[in-house]
Amino acid sequence: MSRSSSTKVPETRLAGLVDEIGKAFFGQDETVEVLVWSLLAGGHVLLEGAPGLGKTTLVRALADGLELDFRRIQFTPDLMPGDIVGSRILEESADGSRSFRFEPGPVFTQVLLADEINRATPRTQSALLEAMQEGQVTSFGQTRPLPRPFFVIATQNPIEMEGTYPLPEAQLDRFIAKIDVPAPSEDALVAILAGTTGAAPPELAAQLTSAELGALQDEVRALPAGDSILRRVAALIVALDPANPRCAPQVREALRFGASPRGGQAVLLLAKARALTAGREWVQEEDLEAVLLPALAHRLVLSYEGEAAGVGPRRLIQAAWKASGKSKT
Repeated sequence: MSRSSSTKVPETRLAGLVDEIGKAFFGQDETVEVLVWSLLAGGHVLLEGAPGLGKTTLVRALADGLELDFRRIQFTPDLMPGDIVGSRILEESADGSRSFRFEPGPVFTQVLLADEINRATPRTQSALLEAMQEGQVTSFGQTRPLPRPFFVIATQNPIEMEGTYPLPEAQLDRFIAKIDVPAPSEDALVAILAGTTGAAPPELAAQLTSAELGALQDEVRALPAGDSILRRVAALIVALDPANPRCAPQVREALRFGASPRGGQAVLLLAKARALTAGREWVQEEDLEAVLLPALAHRLVLSYEGEAAGVGPRRLIQAAWKASGKSKT
């Protein structure tokens, strides 16, 4: 690594965070990397995977590796918005007068695990929208800022759909990345069995403070991206827009809606975070290519023809990426 000496956070601390998470979440290096890139980019993450793959373990390991406040919300159908953002409590003082006091909900934290978010009603899911986008909560006519940094990691189970409420496209678009947690390999499974069925695992050591994480997030924003990189991202978003004449033909047939400018922002911010962790002081095309799937796949809405043909987001993104490379000027 060759990052500038002006950085406020030693490179070893950032590498140490990834190593600490790996002590609890085995054999999923790529998943951990995308999660850390998303954290550095200042976005929020949706984790999707079957039960028992360690999604909650991953989030707890990340929280343990940071000196940040951490809370968990188990989403259920009877969860109400007030259970997330907070409620008012009527109190009586010594002189007999009464007044309302706001009791903050679990959203007032720095790392929030929204577990099985698709089990809550749309009304409750939407309670997170303002918090995720604006970093604040409006309740009972008063706007209250959330602690910074503020990082939401939501999980959902793709195989139990009965009694669930799929996230609408507008809310999916709030997540900078969607990470599909795969089943572990045989070697990783051996490590999981050995590490979780014996003595209690050692506690993970915090590697970054809130101030250090904030400094890294500022560095990600400040990392330069050349005009050619910006144009490549713009061309990619155009190539994923079925209403645009420059959209790749095979993409136009399979998509109803493509990625918005927010998708382009996600690609660029994640690419900047990847470049930073790699020790580079500028973004390269390989950084863009590495983050395309987690940044864009959950933003694409397939057409009837695309669903019938079984075309997946990965193939469409690859086709658009190839087309955007040919259209560069």
